[in-house]
Amino acid sequence: MLAEPQKELRFTRSGQAVIFCVVGAMFVGLGVTLLATGVHRETNPELPDPVWAVPCFLLTAAAFWMAWHLTKHAYLILTPIGLEIFPFFRPARRMQLVMWQEIVEADVDEKESWLTLHFNAGKSAGMHVSLKPIRKNLRSLLAKAVLGRVSGGNA
Repeated sequence: MLAEPQKELRFTRSGQAVIFCVVGAMFVGLGVTLLATGVHRETNPELPDPVWAVPCFLLTAAAFWMAWHLTKHAYLILTPIGLEIFPFFRPARRMQLVMWQEIVEADVDEKESWLTLHFNAGKSAGMHVSLKPIRKNLRSLLAKAVLGRVSGGNA
């Protein structure tokens, strides 16, 4: 159960941001390599032109911007009203609000990679929410908060 249920808990896609940081670092390395080999282009004309480093640095900027964006903006927000889910593409338009009254039961798998929200007792209606975009050390906190809220504090 949440200590202060009137407040909200925000979970970002910081787990996915790590991938974009690694990709950005790879593009930095590639760009620096292209610049460094371009110095010796007069000796060996078959080496790539240093101008090819520009697209690498542009992709670097895009990857680091995406990592910053994923870390800053919310993926799941637990509010007193319900669970707000923001998709990867167009989150402002496609945000879903699942009210706590709609959720009959919630389950989290053993690996804490999926949250299943059941909308009826027969478990034939509901939704699966991937927890993989959230950092691993925060998944148990999310699971405890959702299960505690759905079960009425008995989790």
